[in-house]
Amino acid sequence: MAKAQSNGIEIEYETFGSSSSPALLLIAGLGVQLIGWESSFCGKLADQGFYVIRFDNRDIGLSTKCDGLSMQEITKKMFALFMGKREQVPYSIDDMADDAAGLLDFLDIRKAHVCGISMGGFIAQTLAVNHPDRMSSLTSVYSHTGDNRSFQPAKEAMDAMLAPAPAHRDGYIEHMTRFFELVHGNGLQFDEEFHRDLAASSYDRSFYPEGIARQYLAILTQKKRTKTLGDLKVPSLVIHGDDDPLVPLSGGEATAQAIPGSQFKIVKGMGHAMPCMNLWWSDILDAITEHMNRSAGV
Repeated sequence: MAKAQSNGIEIEYETFGSSSSPALLLIAGLGVQLIGWESSFCGKLADQGFYVIRFDNRDIGLSTKCDGLSMQEITKKMFALFMGKREQVPYSIDDMADDAAGLLDFLDIRKAHVCGISMGGFIAQTLAVNHPDRMSSLTSVYSHTGDNRSFQPAKEAMDAMLAPAPAHRDGYIEHMTRFFELVHGNGLQFDEEFHRDLAASSYDRSFYPEGIARQYLAILTQKKRTKTLGDLKVPSLVIHGDDDPLVPLSGGEATAQAIPGSQFKIVKGMGHAMPCMNLWWSDILDAITEHMNRSAGV
């Protein structure tokens, strides 16, 4: 892995495949480090002829931590935002999109295919809106148009997401494994070993709940993008599970409706599942690959 200077911060990143191949930038979701994009998934995309880049968003993993607010201050801002009040937050989804553009600059990549999951989809959409000349194609997974009030999580999923994770390793692993199971979806058996290993690796690599909370403030204050997405001329694929308790299917539908000419893929029985090489994500890999090749005229 390596570090890039981007937008005034350091971004930890890792690549798969040849730098001479078309670039694919993978953007992770809330609190998810780059290892959330399973290595075998990235490797298979590289085998399909793409230069795959995964990275830690700011405030998570090994990228720059944007300290300055205590957890108590973050919590106060969070609940003020829930009440409809305006709050100053440390950074925005637009800032995180600029981080991604800066990473492409650092790697001397003029244009890239971009795939974002959950919060990463918000960032990818914003990158497409603010920097359309950098986009070969857009894939938005488990995301919505930025209208937080219209596309709220189910109560059980929201409560679990907001519950503080234990600070000790075993408690954290158990907490995250149960959360992954809750949002997984009912279409496939939950792979407990994979998710325990991911939680353990994430804890050992960087346990930093303050960064996750600040990222959530960015989500809560993101712009509504329905109108600006309507101006996009970027080839776009929207993917959503029909059993997603964190971002309802209607959020994916709204995204697909907002982007002219976009394709919409609904995955039966899938919730807010992590990218691993199970049947769902094997099919998604094929859909993303086909979309990128079609966008490039292959």
